[in-house]
Amino acid sequence: MIAYIHSLQSEWLKKRHSAAAWLTVAGGLFVPLFMLCVRFYYFDQLPKTNAAPDIWEQLYNHAWRYMSFFLLPMGVILTTSLITQLETSNNTWKLLHVTPQRPSIIFLAKLTVILLMLLQFFLLFNIGIYLTGIVPALLVRDVPFPAEAFPWLKYLNGNWQFLITCLPIVALQYLLGLLYRNFLLPLGVGLGLYITAMIVFRWKYSFIIPYIYCVLVFNNSFNPVDRPVSIQVLATGYFLLFSILAYVFYINKKEKG
Repeated sequence: MIAYIHSLQSEWLKKRHSAAAWLTVAGGLFVPLFMLCVRFYYFDQLPKTNAAPDIWEQLYNHAWRYMSFFLLPMGVILTTSLITQLETSNNTWKLLHVTPQRPSIIFLAKLTVILLMLLQFFLLFNIGIYLTGIVPALLVRDVPFPAEAFPWLKYLNGNWQFLITCLPIVALQYLLGLLYRNFLLPLGVGLGLYITAMIVFRWKYSFIIPYIYCVLVFNNSFNPVDRPVSIQVLATGYFLLFSILAYVFYINKKEKG
């Protein structure tokens, strides 16, 4: 356990100042900042919208509409590919493997860092949504604070569902990143699968493609669809499958990096 914690600390330090770290922060705050600018653009409507009894639900739906269809899957593909390629781009795989760390610990620590960055993204995104509702009232005298209490449980439940749908993308991009040294290959495969998923979006069996789960979860909140297996169960199954494949490949790879 101690070895894992030390390895995790080391991997966390490596991602500092990396493009993936900046992408996580920018991705988490971009949509809320955009929504805040739109709200101020329609300045005369601010008092009415902030006084609405469902203000938090409106902000949640608007934010996740932008995020689930494009930015979240793309951000997960990019961030996972960038983190997985850090050792390759710095040419430090061999140096890493001469350190007194078991390969299984290295594998788990790197995957944990990606998952922690995903949690960081969700945290920033929700703080951003909260500020989108609060900041107009702080800055403009005639704009009231939202009368409705912030629905933490509703937001947690919704975020949990979106988080689960991201896991298959994380695991498959991690597997591809370990398979290929070239950054563009995992990125290209990920983008190709995402585009394919969007093309077959209305196909009744589109749920077999894990890259579409964010969109399906958002649509399910408005138009529930009965499927033989829930999206969350499928996403968890894909995540376990891809993670096991990535582990087996990494452990049995003769030349790791």
